[in-house]
Amino acid sequence: MGFSVGIVGKPSCGKTSFTNAACMTDFKVGSYPFTTIEANVGVAHVRSQCACRDFDIQDNPQNSVCIDSIRLIPIKLIDVAGLVPGAHTGRGMGNQFLDDLRQADVLIHIVDISGALDAEGQEVSAGTYDPVNDVKFLEEEITEWILAIIQKDWRRMSGRIRTEGTKIDDLLLEKLSGLKVSRGQILRALRDSGLKTEGSDKWTDEDLRQFAHTLQRVAKPIIIAANKIDRPTSPDNLQKLRDTFPDYLVIPVSALTEKVLRNLDQKGVIRYIPGDTDFEITDPSKLSEGEIAQLDKIRDQILNVYDGTGVQQLLNTAVFDYLHMITVYPVHDANTLSDSEGNVLPDVYLVPEGTTSKEFAGVIHTDLMESFIHAIDARTKMRISDKHVLKDRDIIRIVSAKGSK
Repeated sequence: MGFSVGIVGKPSCGKTSFTNAACMTDFKVGSYPFTTIEANVGVAHVRSQCACRDFDIQDNPQNSVCIDSIRLIPIKLIDVAGLVPGAHTGRGMGNQFLDDLRQADVLIHIVDISGALDAEGQEVSAGTYDPVNDVKFLEEEITEWILAIIQKDWRRMSGRIRTEGTKIDDLLLEKLSGLKVSRGQILRALRDSGLKTEGSDKWTDEDLRQFAHTLQRVAKPIIIAANKIDRPTSPDNLQKLRDTFPDYLVIPVSALTEKVLRNLDQKGVIRYIPGDTDFEITDPSKLSEGEIAQLDKIRDQILNVYDGTGVQQLLNTAVFDYLHMITVYPVHDANTLSDSEGNVLPDVYLVPEGTTSKEFAGVIHTDLMESFIHAIDARTKMRISDKHVLKDRDIIRIVSAKGSK
């Protein structure tokens, strides 16, 4: 997995509960700040329609899972230390948080939508704290962090633009290389910021801040998870958040509900696939009347109202809509759609939109890319060149001088 999704937010907002629900892990959860000191790294899954459905065949997944023709593909989640205002100055676990943040390509900001936690993550009466503040401060903290990196030695380094003819994107790429920021993202941020690149060595501090803010939106995009949506004060705050931040995607979430449903599915009591908008009770004898009533409440007040728990929707949105990934299946035999051991549709990879067949060969193994000859589209049986751009759910046989995949 060459990319990762960061789970961020203030202490006690439900970050670790979200990670536990998404990854089926048991990281420590607490109702006090900084329960998460070190970053928790887990493996969650995104959900995609499996190619096996198109061929009406039984597959044998090796690097992923297929349930009822739904392929669950692993991704990396990083649940970082709780963030408090002033983190960019090292306050709280700020330094740890920002170091973890470098690794993330997209951020899911867990917000306690019930308004029952203050800015520091301390409990207050539900509805008395405005979660709008959480969104503002996270954006500001990340912007200030990026700005501090850019400002360091800026006047000295920017002099190279004038004296050596250094391009502004080259200079910024050099300064921001440790943040997993690409040249393309820098160029887009320069364009979106509206700043003039001519004379950029004379940018003011406010110009630099404007660029840092725009780069945050481009390189570390944020999706808001309105967690604890089942609380009485939550629906009004959800609407307020959407009204205040029309440019942000705000998804209602109940991480606790997702964990309950997945636990019951593992026990064989219900049938539930992550991302489903309903569940089926398969063994009612293992449930009390009270538990059945609770499940009915979950269905009526969460699943039916919000089309699911929101956890899987967040993950899929982060990977497919924000990171623009597609799914591609490599096979050894384009006729049987199997690998060299006979496993049907064994592997699926997440790759960026625009990936060519030769680039995809390199994702599987460097040797395949270096010795690439051509590829075969298993759906059409047509030969495709090294520059052929792949589409979502393509099934590809790579032919190389060192064999095929």
